[in-house]
Parts: sequence; C-alpha cells; structure tokens
Amino acid sequence: MKKNLKREIITTGDGSSTIHLPDINEQYHSRHGAINEAKHVFIKEGFDHVLNTSSSETLDILEIGFGTGLNAFITFLEAEKVKQKVNYVGVEAYPVSLEEAQLMNYPETLQVAEQKKIFDVLHQNEWETSQIISNNFSCTKRQQFFSEIEDVSSFNLIYFDAFGARVQPELWTVRIFQKMYKALKINGVLVTYSAKGSVRRAMKEVGFDVERLPGPPGKREMLRATKLVN
Repeated sequence: MKKNLKREIITTGDGSSTIHLPDINEQYHSRHGAINEAKHVFIKEGFDHVLNTSSSETLDILEIGFGTGLNAFITFLEAEKVKQKVNYVGVEAYPVSLEEAQLMNYPETLQVAEQKKIFDVLHQNEWETSQIISNNFSCTKRQQFFSEIEDVSSFNLIYFDAFGARVQPELWTVRIFQKMYKALKINGVLVTYSAKGSVRRAMKEVGFDVERLPGPPGKREMLRATKLVN
C-alpha cells in the first residue's frame, strides 16, 4: 500500500463519515454505514460474543487497522456502558492524522457529543505508550506493519479490520492468520467483515474454527474465527 494516496472524507449510508482512497477505490469503512458496520461486526459478533463466553475479568483486544479510531471509540462506549475492563491495542502502519480524525463525525452521529474529548484523546495520545482513558478502558497504539506482530497468547479478541483483499491481498494470507492465531488466548476470537472464500480457507489452515455469520448492512456474510487449541 502506498503511503501518500489521495484521501477524501465521505459520508456513508448511516450518516457517519469515513476516509475514501479514490486511487484504489477503497475506504476505511463500509459505504453502507461506518457505524453500522462497526457495531455489527466488531461489537455484536465480537465484543458481546466474547463477553458472553469468556470469564476473563479484563478483555484484551487487538485491533488490526486502528484507522480512524471508530472501533476503539465504540468499544470504549460499550465498556463504559457494561462496566467491563478493556485493555485495547490498536495496530496501524500509516496513522490517520489528527486533522483527519477531527473531521470524523462519530461522537455526533452516535449522539454522544459529550464524549468527543475521549475520541480526540484516542488520537492525541502518544504511540507505543499505554494510556488510561477511563477506569474501564486503557489503550495502546502501535505503529507497525501487521507482518511484524509477534504477540503470543495475549488477546481474547481480535478486530481484523484491514483493507480488503482486493487491494491488499498480502494482509489476508496464511502467514498473517498464523500470527493472529498465536496472538490469541485459548478460546480467543477473531472477527472480520470479510467472508471471502480464500480468507476462510486461510483461517482454517492455521487451525481456526470458522463460522459464517450474517453480515452488516450491504454485506451478506462475515466471518468469526475461534482458537480452540494451542
């Protein structure tokens, strides 16, 4: 992926904004609704699912593609609502600028304008440093390529939100999913918006138990993969 592609702010189908890269016809979130996609894929089928199946006092979450900070922000809101302790790690090779992040309308669209300061803090905080956002939520941003991830048995949940396989096929390979598998604890879960056959096969090859689930608006299916054994 080239670092300096042209970038445009667009409004998605649910009124929330995202960043569009016209040179490769790709965007950071679904055109059908950035917030709707995040809530369905990462909260409903990821966060809520793990809450209901895990006995961990603290949920350790790894996000592959921190991007605009939408998934982190919505997870913060959910953690506050249910009083769940979350340790959130977001990995991003090419961070969104603070100026771009401040053009995202997520606090207003989610009707939590009073939490805009938290959204800004997620972007203002230093990289490679754990920051306590609230009593329930801490966040560490790591600037690295996904191929450089070497965590072992560290996370209950992975949000796999990389650019699509059409534009970055190297991010959806057996090699990358091996790293994801190693990074998860036993019974850890990975969720992604993708339902591509090659992606599902790569997940299965490294040992994941893979489910096809109904997708977010505009997408028929998504995938949830569980690590059952080391």
